[in-house]
Amino acid sequence: MADQTHVLFVEDDDVIREATQLALERDGFVVTAMPDGLSGLEAFRTDRPDIALLDVMVPGLDGVSLCRRIRDESTVPVIMLSARADSIDVVLGLEAGADDYVTKPFDGAVLVARIRAVLRRFGHAGGDRAGEQAAPADGGVLAFGDLQVDTEGMEVRRAGQPVALTPTEMRLLLEFSSAPGTVLSRDKLLERVWDYGWGGDTRVVDVHVQRLRQKIGQDRIETVRGFGYKLKA
Repeated sequence: MADQTHVLFVEDDDVIREATQLALERDGFVVTAMPDGLSGLEAFRTDRPDIALLDVMVPGLDGVSLCRRIRDESTVPVIMLSARADSIDVVLGLEAGADDYVTKPFDGAVLVARIRAVLRRFGHAGGDRAGEQAAPADGGVLAFGDLQVDTEGMEVRRAGQPVALTPTEMRLLLEFSSAPGTVLSRDKLLERVWDYGWGGDTRVVDVHVQRLRQKIGQDRIETVRGFGYKLKA
């Protein structure tokens, strides 16, 4: 996978940018590294990378704004990089459409593992697990009120109108729709959707659930306090 993967990396710190670029290239990635948000946006539009790594605090066009611009044009996976683990940095990046985040300073091996985890789930948005658990009739279409989820065509409709989901949002919805009425914990969702084999930040789950609710209906996914979330059947 890695030897065919093009990474856009936007980072204004020269040392971090050059060191990270070298580390990623040693792992077989092709890297376009840019020092600011405006050049990053231009490179994104020109090169159409497979994944974008965006530092939150870059000049010209900050990383959160750049993420929004990218998300307006593409569903390419985005990982935000932040020097702080502050809630504002994390939540703003995720609400802008990022799929994951990594806090600096980071270990190169950890960053590569997170990149590969994101690319794995984007490479098969449906996932084997959801396909095995769901046993829909009518050609793979699941219906929940006015919501229809096509688990084979990877399409979602609400009241007959198409709903545009990112691959991460689609995987999250497939996990819910494969077990409607069943409470799924944040840790379980991190493992299944984000491919975390270790404990992760559950804010990633919370923000994505919030984004998904905005698209499929605020009342469709219920919060079960102290336990997690469930899809109303």
